[in-house]
Order: sequence, then C-alpha cells, then structure tokens
Amino acid sequence: MGSDCTTWTFCNFGLLVTGKGERRFLPWLFRELEKSGRCRMHVIGKIRQLSPMSSPKKRLKIIGTNQAITDKDFEEIGLPARQHLWKERAPHKRAFVLLIDDLEHDRIPRAPQVFARYREALDRSLGDQKHLAAVHFLVNMMEAYYFTNVAAINAVLGTQLVDYPGDVEEIPHPKNELKSEARRIGRSFDEVEDGERILQGLDIPHVLSRAETCASLRALFGWCAAALGEAPAEKFCLTSGAYSALTGPQIGAL
Repeated sequence: MGSDCTTWTFCNFGLLVTGKGERRFLPWLFRELEKSGRCRMHVIGKIRQLSPMSSPKKRLKIIGTNQAITDKDFEEIGLPARQHLWKERAPHKRAFVLLIDDLEHDRIPRAPQVFARYREALDRSLGDQKHLAAVHFLVNMMEAYYFTNVAAINAVLGTQLVDYPGDVEEIPHPKNELKSEARRIGRSFDEVEDGERILQGLDIPHVLSRAETCASLRALFGWCAAALGEAPAEKFCLTSGAYSALTGPQIGAL
C-alpha cells in the first residue's frame, strides 16, 4: 500500500456521518487504530443521507452553475471536507476525510450511484487533494457488525445470543433484529444509548477475523491503514480478506 504519512507523522481523520448514533459514537469503531498514538478519529459533521441524482431538473441546475455538484452537496460535504484538510495542515501532521454512510438493505441496488454522488461532491471540492478523502458504507447499518461479536450485545441488553454464522453484511435489517431480541426479554433497544455501549465493547479484530466476511468494513480499515502508511496486517485480515468491489479501489489512490 502507498503512504501519505511517514513514521513520525500524526494523522487526523475527520468523519462525515449520516446517522445520529454515528455522530455521537462512531470514533469508537477505530480505537484499535488510535492505540498506536499516531492518529485521531473525530466527527466533523453530520450530513444528509443522499440518493442518486436522477431528476432532470436537478441535472440542468447543476450544469447551469458551472459545477458538477449542487450547492447543498458542496455546503454539507465539500466545504467541511476542504476546511478540515486546510485546518489540519502542519509539519509532521496530515489530515484525511472519511464520509461514512449506512447502506440499508433497500438502498443496496443503488449503491454505485449513491457512492458516485458522494465521491463527486468530494472530488469537485477537493481537486488535487481528492485522494485524501474516501467514501465508505456500513452494510446494512452499523448494527450489523454487533452480530459478529454478540458478547458485546449480551453484556448491554442481557440477551443470550450467539455470533452470527454468516456474513453480517447480508443481514437485511439488523436494527430490527436487535429490537426484536430486546423485546423478547422485556426491554427495548435504543440505537444511540445502547449502541454506544455495545460499540465500546465490540472486539474489532474479532469482527474482521473471518476473511470472507465484512468486505465493506474491511475496505474502510484498509483505507485507513494505507493512509497511515501501515503494511497490511492480519489483525484485520487486510492481506487475505475480502474487500468491497465498490469502495475498496479507493485504497489505490493513496
């Protein structure tokens, strides 16, 4: 993998997220990377969850502005990304931007078009710095990954689940599954309060320990590792594991 950081460079990752839970606690997902002391992950903005740009009226408006993105996309995505990269410039310090969206089951068929819209907003706004930003998806939502390490769920909700045997990125509605399991024992599941506690207890190396599963999440960690200038590690099955065909190729730009 390529490198944008030297051994002694500190990397600041600014996160653009689409969910209220992610806005509050998503940085916990990356605590294994932060252990090195060489990087920090923090949310720089909550954005709208975008859909493909399909309206002819919208497309005409975009062409008429001499921009390939809407003013709203630039304001919510391009501007904070640009400001983050500029603000964090300093000797022995590099900045990166991660746009992370939940890819719910019903949006999967449109994923390439959604990815393209996010990617275009970043590319047009950042120009020759566009390789410092990446778009990644949590499939199908952050809650899916809880089922790879259900000890974290059981500790918070008091359930008695066992780890999901297949690929959790194929669970159609993981949030509904959690709500259903919680109701089964007479309680509720709060995606923010309970979600934060579950994520804090999640063993990320365990989540990514099966090479054939979690391709989208592995692409996210692989991109971060490349940005940090770290060699692929078996800790997250980065060498032998599956990568998302949609988001994985962004690693090559680094």
